[in-house]
Amino acid sequence: MKYFGFLSFGHYSNGGRHGITAAESLHQAIDLSVAADELGVNGAFFRVHHFAAQAAAPMPLLSAIASRTKAIEVGTGVIDMRYENPLYLAEEAAALDLIADGRTALGVSRGAPEIANKGWESFGYRSEERNGADLARAHYERFLDAIDGKPMAEAAPLREQYPTQMNPGTPLPVLPHSPGLRSRIWYGAGSNASAIQAARDGVNLMSSTLVFEHGDKPFGDIQAEQLRAYRQAWAQAGHGWTPRVSVSRSIFPLLSERDRGLYGLSASGDQVGHLDSSIATFGRTYAADPSTLIKQLSQDRALAEADTLLLTIPNQLGFEENWSIIRNFAEYVAPALGWEPARPGILPTGYEIDEAVAE
Repeated sequence: MKYFGFLSFGHYSNGGRHGITAAESLHQAIDLSVAADELGVNGAFFRVHHFAAQAAAPMPLLSAIASRTKAIEVGTGVIDMRYENPLYLAEEAAALDLIADGRTALGVSRGAPEIANKGWESFGYRSEERNGADLARAHYERFLDAIDGKPMAEAAPLREQYPTQMNPGTPLPVLPHSPGLRSRIWYGAGSNASAIQAARDGVNLMSSTLVFEHGDKPFGDIQAEQLRAYRQAWAQAGHGWTPRVSVSRSIFPLLSERDRGLYGLSASGDQVGHLDSSIATFGRTYAADPSTLIKQLSQDRALAEADTLLLTIPNQLGFEENWSIIRNFAEYVAPALGWEPARPGILPTGYEIDEAVAE
């Protein structure tokens, strides 16, 4: 690990009776990102869910953060492509990337199980598969083509154009175009197969807090195998640049009696359960004093092999509690793990892939 950011699910109380409101959640996300940027934290990431009292429309939030920060990456973890108009998303992503001066890290994927029954159909999309995987893949591929600048339409006959700008039949890409945006797209993978496909597609890897492989090994070891499978597939694909890889963890540094009261009982081991009709391994929650956390995290093989760590935060507890978690990790834990604070004008880079990995 050399970078770390936070990952918020954007929880709020629907109706505002208990907990923070949607407005408070959004404003606190901006304030937390600004404070994190000043501290040198590398990323502000947000989960995207629909039909739930959680973050749903990330682009306005990310744009607001980008306009008020100087070094921190802004991103998603992840956008559910079943719900997206790929061309409109390409326009928004490019605009965000231009506003942020390349400080974007947009995670996309098929999406996880949600409250709504085939909720994407209410957004106007249809799928052949029950889980919408075919729809997500089609949207994802078209999105990648669009941000690459490939033509998506043709210019109309001159008499139908207003204003008249293009010769009839001229291939038209969506605009604006942000050069290099493709290298800032991530795919959220929960399985080795998804990770390998992401490598073949030429996008960065955002490995989840769970994996759909299981066994007698610790979660970090199982996830490390996924990262290696991704890097091997990347090397074999022959892409001309070095990808980024992230993992997510729940980590609570305990420095005070208040910390111990709030999070001391949160520590847990790896767990195996069912998700989306499959068996999955869920990563542990870390909650301990800084010296113990450093020892525990130093044994996490996936964390050692990923360039970026995303701290999952309980955003519904408000700004002060989440800022305390982030600040304590930055001050007392991250430096011992190799943290490189963000600096304006310098974009993060991945670990070089050894040529031997391709063999």
